[in-house]
Amino acid sequence: MAKRPAKKKIEKKESGVARLPALKPGKYADGLPLHEIQYLECKLILRPNHFTSRKSFFDFAKIMRRPAAETRVDFSSEDFVDAPLKIREVLFVDTADFRFYNNAFILRRRIPYEAGFPAGDPEVVFKFRHPDIQTAAEMDVRPQIFGDYRIKFKAEALPLKDRLGGMRILFSHNVQFPSTHVHENDRLSMDTITRVFPVLGGLKKSPGEHVEIVGETIVEEVLQDVGILDFGDGTSATANVALWRARGDHLPLIGEFAYELKFKRRQDLREKALRRAEAFFVALQDAAQDWIALGATKTGVVYRLKGSPPHAHE
Repeated sequence: MAKRPAKKKIEKKESGVARLPALKPGKYADGLPLHEIQYLECKLILRPNHFTSRKSFFDFAKIMRRPAAETRVDFSSEDFVDAPLKIREVLFVDTADFRFYNNAFILRRRIPYEAGFPAGDPEVVFKFRHPDIQTAAEMDVRPQIFGDYRIKFKAEALPLKDRLGGMRILFSHNVQFPSTHVHENDRLSMDTITRVFPVLGGLKKSPGEHVEIVGETIVEEVLQDVGILDFGDGTSATANVALWRARGDHLPLIGEFAYELKFKRRQDLREKALRRAEAFFVALQDAAQDWIALGATKTGVVYRLKGSPPHAHE
C-alpha cells in the first residue's frame, strides 16, 4: 500500500520584532567578540505642527490609550502629569559633502540643560546605522580615547517607508562618551576625528580637512516622558514624546514618539511580550496617522535643511 506523503510542518509566521535575525559569531581586530543587540527601540516620527505646548505632548498620550487597550497593553500616565520637560541641545557634524552620513555614519554632540543651564560635559554620540545586523555589528565603532565609553547596539523599529501598518528594522551600533575625553583642541579637524574613530579613516580626503555643523543648525530637543507601557511577563518601557526645533528662531523641525526595551540577552525577551509590543506599535500607527511623518527620520530632516539631500541608509 502506497505511503501517504508526509505533511509539511506548518511554520508559525513570526512577527517583525520576534524574527530579529541571529548574529553570526565573530571578532574585532583585537580579538574581542562582536557586540550583541541589547536594546529594542520602537519609534514613530511625528509632524511637528501638533506640538505647541507641554499639553500637546500628553494629547499624543491620549491617542495611545485605544491601541493599548486593543492589544492588551497596560498604559499608565498618571504618574507623569507633573514630570518635568527635558531640554537637550543637539548638533551634527559632517563633511561638506556628507561623507559620514552617506556611508551610514552619524556623529553628533548633545548636552542636557537643567534650570536653563548646561549640565555636565557635552556627550559625543557616534553611530553606524544599517538594515543588516551583521554589517552593523562588524563595524567597530569603539573610540581611541583615554576614558570610559558606553556601547549601545540597538534594533530600531520604524514604520514602513511608504505606508502605515507595518514595521521595518534598522540596526544602530552606537558609542557614547564625554567630549572631555578628547584632548585635542581642534575637535572639528578630520585628523582629530579619524584618530578618535579609526573606522572613519578611509573617508579623509586631504590633510588639514575640517568638518562643519550640519545645516548650520543647533537643534533644541524638548522631551517629555508621558507614561509606562507594560507588555506583560515583566516587560515594560517608558514612553516619551519629543520635539526637535532650531535654536534661535525656534522653527519646529520634527517630532518623535519612542519606547525602548533593554535586555542582556536576546533570550531574555519574552515572545508574548514582544508580540504585544509589535501589535501595539502597528495599531498605534492607525490611531495616530494624522500625526505621523512617514518615511522621515530626525537626522534626515536636519541634513535636508539646506537642500542637497544626502544618500541615507535609513
